[in-house]
Amino acid sequence: MGNSAHANIILLAPTDNVVVACEEISAGSSIEVEGSVITVKSDVGLGHKIARHDINPKDKILKYGAPIGRAVDAIDKGAHVHVHNIESDYLHSHTGRQNPENET
Repeated sequence: MGNSAHANIILLAPTDNVVVACEEISAGSSIEVEGSVITVKSDVGLGHKIARHDINPKDKILKYGAPIGRAVDAIDKGAHVHVHNIESDYLHSHTGRQNPENET
């Protein structure tokens, strides 16, 4: 790490476009992802996501190598990725219907 300390994050899969904060990270802090240093744009809570690179609107958000939602707006590298700028692709099981014509 040299002279500068970087905030503690984890990249869960090499294809992910987000990393996860392993501690609270303050705006202006730096993180290092596979040799690339990124400045965090806003405060990020423990367990929250940070964009690893720029993400375009409607791009899939990848965590654990799997899509967990999509960007509703452009998300800059280093930005907090959370409910304010992504929409979930998750369908709650109680809202899905397998055979709606068989309902009584």
